[in-house]
Amino acid sequence: MEDKPQNTGKVFDADVIKRLFTFVKPYLKTFYFIVFLTFASAILAAVRPFLIQYTVDNEILQNDWEGLNKMFVILAVLLVGHAIVQYLHTYFAGWLGQHVVRDIRVQLYRHILNLRLKFFDRTPIGTLVTRNVSDVETLSDVFSEGLAAMIGDILQLVFILGFMFYIDWELALVSLSTFPIMLVSTYIFKEKIKDTFQDVRTAVARLNSFVQEHITGMSIVQIFNNEKREMEKFKEINKEHTRANVRSVLYYSVYFPVAEIIGAAGLGLLVWYGAHGVIDNDVSLGTLMAFILYIQMFFRPIRMIADRFNTLQLGVVSTERLMRLLDSKEMIPDNGSYAPEKIKGNVNFKDVWFAYKDEDWVLRNISLDVKAGESVAFVGATGAGKTSVINLLNRFYEINSGQILIDGHDIKEYNLDVLRHHIGVVLQDVFLFSGTIADNISLGNKAITEEQMWHAADLVGARKFIERLPGGLHYQVMERGATLSVGQRQLISFVRAMVYNPEIIILDEATSSVDSETEELIQYAIDQLMHGRTSIVIAHRLSTIQKADKIIVMDRGEIKEMGNHEELLRHEGYYAQLYHMQYKNMIDL
Repeated sequence: MEDKPQNTGKVFDADVIKRLFTFVKPYLKTFYFIVFLTFASAILAAVRPFLIQYTVDNEILQNDWEGLNKMFVILAVLLVGHAIVQYLHTYFAGWLGQHVVRDIRVQLYRHILNLRLKFFDRTPIGTLVTRNVSDVETLSDVFSEGLAAMIGDILQLVFILGFMFYIDWELALVSLSTFPIMLVSTYIFKEKIKDTFQDVRTAVARLNSFVQEHITGMSIVQIFNNEKREMEKFKEINKEHTRANVRSVLYYSVYFPVAEIIGAAGLGLLVWYGAHGVIDNDVSLGTLMAFILYIQMFFRPIRMIADRFNTLQLGVVSTERLMRLLDSKEMIPDNGSYAPEKIKGNVNFKDVWFAYKDEDWVLRNISLDVKAGESVAFVGATGAGKTSVINLLNRFYEINSGQILIDGHDIKEYNLDVLRHHIGVVLQDVFLFSGTIADNISLGNKAITEEQMWHAADLVGARKFIERLPGGLHYQVMERGATLSVGQRQLISFVRAMVYNPEIIILDEATSSVDSETEELIQYAIDQLMHGRTSIVIAHRLSTIQKADKIIVMDRGEIKEMGNHEELLRHEGYYAQLYHMQYKNMIDL
């Protein structure tokens, strides 16, 4: 999913607006109240000059002090009422926007959590961050500064025009003589700023993607002394972002002075023509004063509508992007209803074929049986398909053909949460979240107590190192566990797997990144974790899998050999060759 410029020509895209307003349904009373306030504000604003005209012509010029006092009270009440209406409108429009944003962001994040890994394989994280933060935040402006405000401005213009033509249609035409010029300049500004805003959005997405990716991979940048080159790339992306923003500043700096001049010209014509009318007794003084107020009120929303228009356009574009993400079907279907509390752990692969893309097969005709409580190890060169096997067992990806069974039931029959609850996974690259060790072990599951965590830590031999840390289980782990060693992170992952007590345990290269001394400790943890469970192990170090009940040798997505350690050595095939190669390297060392 790339951040390509969108066609923003359609502002009132009915389908997009309809989808957006589905999120307003829970707050319909508030929405209708905002609509009422919008009408009330427009009417109250437009009626004020009309009352001033009446006051001047019928009270001031007629020396009616009693009537003047009454009109003063009415105008004061009107002003206070209008201020209250504006306050309520601003508050509730903002309130509605924030609640809609909250609901969309929750739904979007829930959707992202359920997307299959294939989606994340080809979608930059920065793009998803932009969707979930920036694009969603734009929708708040649609409600608080875009749609509601623009409708209010249009209504105000309609009421102002109605009062102007009702009072004096000739003076109204003179007042609006510069309106076509204002309309043309506003349209040109709208078109220019629309393209610029889209460039800004694209530049923001590129910045997010670049910064996120390079901060995550900062160790590689520094290891290969690549800081200067990456800095130059960042400068170029940042320069594009700056250029887009400067263009928008340029258009604003040109448009608003031009609009001010056009408005002033219209006011000048009105005063010139109206003054002649007052002198000739064709126009009353109150009418002229009312028109001066009206023309100032008229051109202000015209200037603002262009800005509101682009805010609405950006909202529509953001909505299209969000809905496209929400409509993505790249989710593992969770239609299964089988939800056993316990499973035995029998695993069967029957003629399984799998490809990440089209027919570029990663696994070819894989068939194997793993009995409950049995330990099975996968070996083979990088890219042989070992990790794909465990990804399919957890339904992180869907197979193209064949069948995978657990205890005789197709994994598609299982409720997805239940299936993954019964399968524990310990990866080579352990990911730890910012928070305490306890948070990383329980993953927010409040049903898991500290006593259970300590018990699990005892079983895998991790208690000593956890106790040495300041705060023990409450030690604050930095992002990705940066303050812990590889071995310590690995041990925490074992505690995490043990505390969830799965019937099937998967170990993916769990000892390939640690030293020999730490490996002994981890090997003990592995033995404890595997005890009494169906175990599937992937390892490059053959010394760690010699005790496995069954060793499966894979090459280019196919099973080449299968048997225990002694059987495969006697066979003198691929496994024996790999074993002797590793043994020779150890002797040479």
